[in-house]
Amino acid sequence: MAEVIDLSQVGALTGKSITREPRDGNAPCRIVGVPSGMMNAIGLANPGLVGFTTIHAPRIGSLGCPYIASVAGHSIDDYVFVASALGCRSDIGLIELNVSCPNTSTGRNFGDDPAALRSLLRAVRSTLTNASMIVKLAPNAPDVSALAAVAVEEGACALTLCNTLPSPAIHPASGLPILAQGSGGLSGPVVHELAVRVVGEVYRTVAKSSGTPIIGLGGVMRASDAAEFILAGATAVGMGTALFADPRSPLRVIEGLRKWVASQGCSHVSELTGAMHT
Repeated sequence: MAEVIDLSQVGALTGKSITREPRDGNAPCRIVGVPSGMMNAIGLANPGLVGFTTIHAPRIGSLGCPYIASVAGHSIDDYVFVASALGCRSDIGLIELNVSCPNTSTGRNFGDDPAALRSLLRAVRSTLTNASMIVKLAPNAPDVSALAAVAVEEGACALTLCNTLPSPAIHPASGLPILAQGSGGLSGPVVHELAVRVVGEVYRTVAKSSGTPIIGLGGVMRASDAAEFILAGATAVGMGTALFADPRSPLRVIEGLRKWVASQGCSHVSELTGAMHT
């Protein structure tokens, strides 16, 4: 990203989720374009904790912006192992827990079950010495507000809303799944309004009263998309799918937000967080 965009102009850079061991990910095809978005079933491909810390982590100090380390796993031990190793580094101040990964002992996601999520966050939080904990939730969880409340109670400094939406992609001629995994995560503009709804719901029920920042994520391509998240209750806005089309798009969004803030008679974007008229 630093080769194509001045990262000092953005709020932070969130990395690929890191797991305990290296993962090759799923077999291809594992990414496909769909109308108004894309689907992926990458399978958490990453170099593992050792590979990340030896090959990639030494560049964090030269990014020009804070780095948010994303952590994933299949058990509490996995999360604790990776988060504690990354969280003791002086160059990583934020650990984002991606809790949409299957828990192999129950077949459910930590992000589906408030009790399981509480156990996970309590274990991870007790090991973090220098870093703060962000929790990334899925839009299709049975009760996102209940999960968000658990995250806040267990010490999350912020919430990321939300992850991709699990969906199938079927080839009409063969009747076979397009993605080798069978289904994948839907992202891009097609999920934007759903994500805005989730942000607004969690802001009203949990984040506003607790003062917990929300990172709104889902289908942001233009400044107007980011503005919707902010009005719904987001403190910050993330971009992912847009970077596949144009990695410089965050700069356009930032400039558009500056003009929007001024047009609203405000001096800072934070004045508009949760300012949606009802």
